[in-house]
Amino acid sequence: MRMYIFCAVTALLLVGCNPKTPTEQAKEDTLKVEFSLPKKLKEVSGITLSQDQKTIWAIEDQGNKNVVYGLDRQGKMVTDVLVENAENNDWEEITKDNKGNIYIGDFGNNDNSRQNLGILKIDLKDTSQKTTKVIQTTRFHYEGQTEFPPKKSNWLYDCEAFVEMNGNFYLFTKNRSKGFDGTFLVFQIPNQEGDFEAKLIGRLKLNGKYTDAAITSASINSKQDQIVLLSHKNIHVLTGFTQNDFSTTKIQKIPLNHNSQKEAVVFLDDKTLLIADEKDKTIGGNVYKFSF
Repeated sequence: MRMYIFCAVTALLLVGCNPKTPTEQAKEDTLKVEFSLPKKLKEVSGITLSQDQKTIWAIEDQGNKNVVYGLDRQGKMVTDVLVENAENNDWEEITKDNKGNIYIGDFGNNDNSRQNLGILKIDLKDTSQKTTKVIQTTRFHYEGQTEFPPKKSNWLYDCEAFVEMNGNFYLFTKNRSKGFDGTFLVFQIPNQEGDFEAKLIGRLKLNGKYTDAAITSASINSKQDQIVLLSHKNIHVLTGFTQNDFSTTKIQKIPLNHNSQKEAVVFLDDKTLLIADEKDKTIGGNVYKFSF
């Protein structure tokens, strides 16, 4: 009996000394709905937070208005801001730098054939604005792309995800290739006015099928040492990268245990994400909170 009690106590101590891994914890967590998006926003393609974190800025993609929508933290739409001097060719992502400047990624490229790709810096400060203007346009083309479109086995030049870090933009492409294998490219572009060749600084791979590993959004934490990539079913946490080299990046996959058309992610704090998905007939149209 004494030996049995000793073994039981020892087992409990061992369990206490071995905390769950993030992946194990994620399996126990659920994706918690923070709020439902306004009915007006059926095709949210990107979200970011204002510098004071009181406003969620949201955009929609191709076929929708050249407007940035402002929501409060409860999901109520408080403003819609017209971008006067820009067309929504295919706005796929919105992000900000550490000073609070806002950027729109006009680089959706489903057919890998666009040659008018750009990143738009807008003069958007707060919800009192009814209009805003583009004050910097960063045009670019991808290093390595010589055909528009290339062969379908090399459709690696769509993009729905980028971040700003230390005066550069970092783009994470969405693989639309025939024979999808999770490969994606990382490109670097200076955060400047002008026309640039996007420099290839990483060729990486996510595990899984299209809904597991096709990248739809990205966000960077405040320390700028973690980047989260979003797919329909998972988040993928990138670490170990340097400013000019992503080739040795470590990737940790964390399942969300939830399948929907997730298109937008932003760090709320360094361990908490807000995630938005598009509205389908039966699911989606929400903003979720996820801690990892």
